[in-house]
Amino acid sequence: MPEPDTQTPDIQAPDVQTPDVQTIDINGFSTRVWKKGSGPRLGYLAGFGGLPRWMPFLDELAKSRTVIVPSLPGFPGGDRGHSVLDNHLDWLLAVREILDKAGLAGADLAGSSVGASLAAEAAALWPDSVRRLVLIAPFGLFDEKNPPTDPWAQRADNVPGLMCADPDIWKAMKTMPDGANSIEWPIEQVRANEAAARIFWPLGNTRIEKRLRLIKAPTLLLWGEKDAIMPRAYAETFAKGIAGPTDVRVIEGAGHLAELDKPAEVAKQIIGFTEG
Repeated sequence: MPEPDTQTPDIQAPDVQTPDVQTIDINGFSTRVWKKGSGPRLGYLAGFGGLPRWMPFLDELAKSRTVIVPSLPGFPGGDRGHSVLDNHLDWLLAVREILDKAGLAGADLAGSSVGASLAAEAAALWPDSVRRLVLIAPFGLFDEKNPPTDPWAQRADNVPGLMCADPDIWKAMKTMPDGANSIEWPIEQVRANEAAARIFWPLGNTRIEKRLRLIKAPTLLLWGEKDAIMPRAYAETFAKGIAGPTDVRVIEGAGHLAELDKPAEVAKQIIGFTEG
């Protein structure tokens, strides 16, 4: 039997053009906003762990859209902004301000995992702020008969395999790049987990089902075939609860963060849906 390929995935080729980097102030904290591409605006709120670096998925989107990627408070690029957000309403208001200041009001909005839950909340509470909505395995629901996997209760070495069908993709994203501050890098990664926990712990349950009926935007739900975090049945719960037209599609061979496992396929689905 041949030896498995243990080479770290090339998550960003060295000749890929880097995005423009801007900063906005959210509650007194500097918050990073990436921007790249041309065409209609498309926002993206990252999933569990945030984005410590630019990923191939975003390049795929930027081929035909102006991709705008604001960090969430406390996530990589979001400084310590989570430290002043004491409840769910605080988080939602911060997301609303982020979308406004990043130039995403009224644009198409995609989100993954924890970011998808917040994107859905924005579309529910401020319908005019989102034109079309794409949710990749969003958090926010809890069914005691079919509970999600709690990522905060896992050993660190189990997390990569829960987030991606190919664990090496997650490991490569989290590996400190050349030139990064060796002290700050690991602190930022731990802070991202803490920030997500402030929104969703325990059990990732925000009772979002009560607000889904307020979402009027056409919505695409994407779910990784091998998602080990959010049960596939939750896609149907979201689809049934959302008032606007919905479509559910499964990404074969992908895990919870489907856009990392299958960047080209997920980008194709998003572009096709938002341009349809």
